[in-house]
Amino acid sequence: MSLDRFSIIDTTLREGEQFSSAFFSTGQKIDIASKLDAFKVEYIEVTSPAASPQSQRDCRIIAGLGLRAKILTHVRCHLDDAQKAVDSGVSGVNVMIGTSSYLREYSHGKSIDAIIELAHEVIGYLQSRGVEVRFSCEDSTRTAPEDLFRVYEAVDAMGVQRVGVADTVGVSTPHQIEALVGELRGRVKADIEFHGHNDSGCAIANAYAALESGATHIDTTVLGIGERNGITPLGGLIARLYVTDPALVAKYDLSQLMELDKFVASLVGIEIPFNNYITGSAAFSHKAGLHTKAVLAQPATYEALNPADFGLSRQVFIAHRLTGWNALRHRADELGLALDDDQVKRVTEQVKALSDTHPLTLDDVDRMLRVMVA
Repeated sequence: MSLDRFSIIDTTLREGEQFSSAFFSTGQKIDIASKLDAFKVEYIEVTSPAASPQSQRDCRIIAGLGLRAKILTHVRCHLDDAQKAVDSGVSGVNVMIGTSSYLREYSHGKSIDAIIELAHEVIGYLQSRGVEVRFSCEDSTRTAPEDLFRVYEAVDAMGVQRVGVADTVGVSTPHQIEALVGELRGRVKADIEFHGHNDSGCAIANAYAALESGATHIDTTVLGIGERNGITPLGGLIARLYVTDPALVAKYDLSQLMELDKFVASLVGIEIPFNNYITGSAAFSHKAGLHTKAVLAQPATYEALNPADFGLSRQVFIAHRLTGWNALRHRADELGLALDDDQVKRVTEQVKALSDTHPLTLDDVDRMLRVMVA
């Protein structure tokens, strides 16, 4: 179990660039990297310098910013890619190659033996240049276990810092990830990184299962953007860990999360979903009378996360037919109105009756409360 020692590798500047509407300028990449660094993620992964001339320039620029976070890049298991990565000045190189029968047949055509031989060459070069090395089996979860563990054990014997488990098409369940990572933890000495796609909605649960089973590093992106349905969202992982124990995420500046989500959403032309983890417009909203009464008395009754820890505040909606008199009592007190309980209950009945006929606003409710004083 690695919940007491884990690191986040945010890959908004690599996986996130694969999102359908993402096109980050150099300046925007610098801004994203700086905001991630302010949030205090441990690692920032950027697009391979082999992808394009501009990607190579951007990789070098991000690596030269002097950020606290370690800068990584993600490359194919090719010697020329590895050389470009080292020349860009990054702290670490994440090497990957497909190991599933799908990718071996339809992508690169190499056998498991050939993959291991190539890994020896590329890893040996990177180690000679003194960079941190991770070796990932792309499409790990659809790779035959005997093939997967042969590769992992071979690269572990070469002394890589991390091995990467990738649920590349998002097919796994938490139970399957628990079994795979748990088995791998017993076979290798290296740290274990998990990269989970969200095609079937399990990315956060799978990432958490990976941590519970011995993984030490989790890949995220802001808002979960990435190829197809994306990967584990940074905010979603934070929410899951916070609910387990707020101390687990105390090392991050949680107040930066809203700004990160807003900024990246604006760059890729999307709205933050209303039900987004922590930063969605409805995340800390309360409406039903029973809920509002309890949450006003003790927020923990209906909030597993404290909005104040994220620099946010809760919203209590009272201008509707589901409202309760305790919520209006609270509002009257906020307005400094000296109303007894019977008066508040009469206003509550008025609000319920009127909202059955047409929508009300908070101003409407405030006027009714003030009229009762007069």
